This record gives sequence, structure tokens and C-alpha cells, in this order.
Amino acid sequence: MLKKVNRIQVKGQKRRRKKHKPWIVRIFNHQCYVMYITGLYSCQWKTQQEKKSRHGFCCCSWREQLFYPFLVISFCMSVFLLFMWIETSNDYFGFDWVVFLGTGYWFFWSLLLLSLFGILAVYSSLLLVLGFLLIWEGNELYLHWNHKILTLLATVICMFFMSILCIYWKDRWLTVGLSLKVFAPYIHLSSIAMMVILSWPVAFYLIHLEQEARMRRYKMTWFERKRMTRFYILTKLRAIQVATGLPFFLILLCLYVVPFGIYSPCIQEKDKLGPKPNIFGHRGAPMLGPENTMMSFEKAVENGAFGLETDVYLSYDEVPFLMHDNDLRRTTNIKEVMPNASLTPGSFFTWDFLLTLNAGKWFVQSQFKPFYNMKPLSEVDREKARHQMIPKLSDLLGLAQKEKKFVIFDLRTPPPKHPLRSTFVRRVVSVILDSKIEQHLIYWLTAFDRQYVKRKAPGFQQVGRLYSIERLTKENISKINVDYKKLFYKGLRDYKAANININLYIINKPWLYSLAWCSRIHSVTTDNIQLLRQINHPYFFMTPTYYMFMWFLLDGVSAVFIVAIFYFHWWRENKEEKVLESTSSHTDTESISLQKGKSENQESSSLSIEPPSRVLEIPWTLKPLYPALHSSIRNHPGPHQLSVVPNKKDKTRVSQETIKPLTPMKDDIRQLIPSKAFEPIQAPTWESTREATLQTAFPALKENEPTISSTEVPHPETQLKRKSTIESSQESSFKTVSTTSSMFLPSFGLSSKKN
Repeated sequence: MLKKVNRIQVKGQKRRRKKHKPWIVRIFNHQCYVMYITGLYSCQWKTQQEKKSRHGFCCCSWREQLFYPFLVISFCMSVFLLFMWIETSNDYFGFDWVVFLGTGYWFFWSLLLLSLFGILAVYSSLLLVLGFLLIWEGNELYLHWNHKILTLLATVICMFFMSILCIYWKDRWLTVGLSLKVFAPYIHLSSIAMMVILSWPVAFYLIHLEQEARMRRYKMTWFERKRMTRFYILTKLRAIQVATGLPFFLILLCLYVVPFGIYSPCIQEKDKLGPKPNIFGHRGAPMLGPENTMMSFEKAVENGAFGLETDVYLSYDEVPFLMHDNDLRRTTNIKEVMPNASLTPGSFFTWDFLLTLNAGKWFVQSQFKPFYNMKPLSEVDREKARHQMIPKLSDLLGLAQKEKKFVIFDLRTPPPKHPLRSTFVRRVVSVILDSKIEQHLIYWLTAFDRQYVKRKAPGFQQVGRLYSIERLTKENISKINVDYKKLFYKGLRDYKAANININLYIINKPWLYSLAWCSRIHSVTTDNIQLLRQINHPYFFMTPTYYMFMWFLLDGVSAVFIVAIFYFHWWRENKEEKVLESTSSHTDTESISLQKGKSENQESSSLSIEPPSRVLEIPWTLKPLYPALHSSIRNHPGPHQLSVVPNKKDKTRVSQETIKPLTPMKDDIRQLIPSKAFEPIQAPTWESTREATLQTAFPALKENEPTISSTEVPHPETQLKRKSTIESSQESSFKTVSTTSSMFLPSFGLSSKKN
């Protein structure tokens, strides 16, 4: 009753403990965690016992090993594409504009690709992390076929876009190179910190492999070492260690010495830093007003623009007007006014018709918003933008003359069959001179008919392209207008050494503006004037002394941390090994002591009748026991030797001859020390005689350790007939083995009834 009460109390305590466990512990346990990561990786969500790795030190089958490189390739390519597309965010408008020219539909295609590359990178990274966690848990890797198909599809998509970039957009690689120039010191320092974090799993894996190799070498015999010379498992373990540890330490060593080969314009002394570059408003301020409208140019002037940049076309009746695209469908409402003429070049329309078009209504519509990072307009600006018209060049020149701003523009060549196809430069020069603007405020960029311009307007500042220095000197050109990507080639140091002013276009990101500042560029053209004008010091700027201090400090601290991490894992593995050795030695000593105690008890307090030598022999015969049966017995090898089958001819002979009972020898029987705990099993036919004899023969035999003999004894009735002729010592010996004899006699068919 007391036991039942205790059980009830224990069960009640367990229930209380279960009730008091928080729900997060009951639900989110280790089994749930392993099932979750296994379900994500293998799409097996059923609760089942985890499949441990059955491939030795390898974590997966050969099929998974063949597919794993595709997953790694997909991860590397998607991450690289994502990094490259993020770094080229300065040119998102240009990409969207090119796609618009091909499709006729304006959309943020650049953001769509950014999302696609981000999804591919996150997906492949997630699969790699899940695989690493499963390996950490010791489970077998099995990637579901859906994941395999998606991984192959991601690899094909990445290869397609990589080929497109290599064929049609090669200059985007220069943007990546420029970003590395700016971010190289910070990437270097952050990479060292990342290597410190990665040293934890690498150290765990390497020390674990070393421990496994030691254990295998300890357990392996000399014969196994000789047999496994060709495919030596220890060699494979060492190869895995080298394949894992060698790249890690080589990368770490390269990171330690890479500053010797780093060149960044942002690492220089403060006194060598040039002045802040001037800013030209590209088409005015296209993030604050409709591009190439008077509202946009006024916003650029309000934000402190050094100059104004635009594009000039000539109408069919010889009026220069401002427009960037060749046609009018993107920035005007020509589809509403004249849908069939939306693809017609603007130079074929007269100025009277162009003056009727609206050039600002598209800007306030969200689906035609040119930049994704535009700030919302106020109601006053929205109302003003809705009423913007296409301006003439003379309107812009009047604003520049009033505000004393420089003007630089691209003069577009009229299409064929235009009346000013060959004289458009002279027409524009005459319009500029008629506006009475100061000539030094004009940056003349067009190379066509430049000699006429020099003669007609000698005060214009001639601006060239990326020509050779000899050509620029010959044409007396002291300014060049260059794509910012050309800054990658030696930072245009040769042109700066020749005292040539450089204007870079189009720079919209602060890191590019900081790079131009550190490279001593004179001016830039931008769409994001409201942001760049707020930069008063270049981003990512540092002095060489500060960088050297951070370099040596981080190298030293990282080396100490990495050594400490490796030492910690080595110490922990040795500690676990010592605990296992002590546990195994303790269990071995306990088992040995128990065996010794059992053997001593058996020798001192139990009757152990060893089987006769003839019984242990294989094959053995029953001739010493039953000579009459010897000639008719067939011997069967193996474990069936105990079954004796007489021949048919000798059946009558067996029944006629008498069977001599087994007489155990004195050497086959050891004396038994009496014990009071033994209770014999009584036979139903000779209960009284057997009980009396067993009580006298086995008073001290233990109940839980009975010894069974393998010898045979005759039937009890025969034993009673010959009881008077057997000695007292032999009588007690025969009675000790009656239990086993009753089991052997039925197998030979020697029952009491036949006797």
C-alpha cells in the first residue's frame, strides 16, 4: 500500500512539473528544431527518428556529393550578382530607360532584378545554412528534388544574367571595381572579423576530425592497417582536414598581408584632400521637378547648383528646345493629343505644336515616377508640375544669365531630311549670342564644327571628351566631360597632371561623390543634387596612420581569438576523451570484479558439473553411453549432433537389448557445498524419494544460481531397483543431475513406460 501511495505522489509531482513548464519549452525543443530544419531541407515534416549519417566521416551519399557543387555555384553567383547590382544602383534610371525604349512601358525593372537576385541569394544561402546545421547535428543530408530543380534553375538564371552583363554591359564591372576601391579597407577589416566568427565551426570540425583519427588509430589493429593501405581511412580524414583547414588559413594569411597591395583614394592625409567638387544639375533637379522644365532648373538653382546641364533638339521650324528623348512619349502627353505620332522624333514637329504639349503631368503620376527614392512633392509643387511646358533654349539661357550659372548641354544632331541637318550648330550659336548671356558661362561640348564656334564665340569654354592629351592640347581644350566609370583607370591621373579639369557624369550616390572628391575631381553632374550638396566631408575617408593602427590592432586581436578558439575546442575534446576513458575503465574494473566474484562464488558455493570430455568433442558419439545403439546411429554435423536417428533394420534390435545406465566418473563430478536456499523441482512419479534425496544432497545450493549438468542418468524406477547395490557416494552424485537427465531422455525415446 505504501508503494502505491509513493507512486501516486511521484506521478502527481511529474504532472505538476509538466504543468509548470513554459509553453515555449514544451513546443520549441531540440526535437522540434531538428524536425524543422530537416523539413525545410528535405521536405520531410513527419515526426520520425533522425537519420544519422551512415557514410562514415562523409555526411551524404555520392548523389548528394555530385549535386552539392551546383548549390555552391548557385550561391556564389547569386551573391555576386546581388552585390554587383547593389553597387550599380547609381545607374538604375539608365537601365529602366533602356528597357522603356524597348518595351514602351515604364517600370522599375532595376528593382525587379534586385528583388530577383536577392531571393536567389537568400534561397541558396538558406540551403547552405540548413545543410551545415544538419551536419552539425550529425544527420544525413538529403536535398529534396524540388530544391534541386530550383537550385539548377537559379544557376541557369545567374549564368544568363552574367552573360548579358559580360556582352552588353561590360562597363558595370568598372563600377564594381570603383566600389572596391572605396570599400576595400572596410571590407578588409570586416573580413577579418568574419574569419574570427568562422574559426569556431572550422576549429570544431578540425579538432573533431583529429580526435576521430586518433580513436580510429587506437582501435585499429596491425592487420587492419596493413589491409587498408590502399584505401586508408586515416589518410582520408587527413585529406579532409587539409581541404578544410588549408583554405581557411591561406585566406586568413592573405587578409593579414593584403593592405600592402591595397590602393584606395580615400586613404590619404587631410592636407592632400582636394576641394569639394562642383555640382551640375542633370536636366535640372529631376527628383524635385519634371526633367528639362523650368521648374526643374529653378529647383537646381535653389539647391546651389554650380551649373545646369540639358539636352537640345531643334524643331522643324529651327527653334532649339530642351528634351532628352528622341521622341515625346515618355515626358509629354502626345499619346493623348496625337497617338499615332507618339514615336515620331520631336525634331519633326513645329514649335507651335510643341508648345501645346504638357511636359509635367506625367511627373505627378506614381506609375511614371522616374526615381524610386523620390520624396513626395508638396501640393504647391504638384500643382506647379502639372502646368509645365516644353521650354526653349533661350528660356534656360535667361535663367542662367540671371543666376550667373554655367550651362553645359548635349546638342543632338537632327534626323535625316531635317532642314538644319548640316547647319544646326550655327543656328544654336546664333541663338546663344542673341540671348546676351556671358560667353564664359557656356560650356561648349559639341565637337561638330568646333572651329566655327571658336571663331564666332571665342569666349565659350571648350569641353572635350576622353581624348588623348595631345589632341586636347592641340585643340586648346582644358576641360573634359567623362563617364564616371573611366575613373577606374588610374584615377585619370595623367589628365590631372596636365591641368585638365574633369567633369564626371552621372553621379547620384554619396560614395561615388566621395570617391570623386578624394580623387580631386573638379565637378560632377548629378540627378540627386539635394543630397550631394549636403555632404561636407567625403565618406569612408581615413588617414594612413589610422588605417595602419586599425590593421595591426585587428590582426593581433583576431589572431589571439582564433588561437583561443582552437585551444578551447582542443581542450574540450581532450576533456571529453578523458571522461570517456575514465568511464570505460571504471566499467571495465566493475565488470572484472563482478566476474571474479561470480567465479569465486561458483567455485565455493555452487555445484558445477563439467561435461565429460566425450561430450565436448565434435563430432561425438553415444558409444560409451549406449553401446547397443552405436552401430545404428547416423552422425549429423553441426548443432544437430544431439539428435540420434536409428536405422529401420535395427529397431527390433534396439528394443531387445538392454540399455546400460550412465555411470558418472569421479573426475566428472565436483563436490557441492551445501546451501539452504535451493528448492528442487519435484517430479510427479517419484516425489517422495526425489525430495528426500535432493534435500540431503543440495541443502546449500542457491535458488538463483542453479548449475545444470550435461550428463544423463537412468530412469527413477531403474534407480530404485539398483539402489541397494550402489554406494552411498555414487547415490548422491546421481541425484544431483536429475533435472538435466529428464530433458535428455525424451529425445532418445527412452521413457519410463518402455522400460
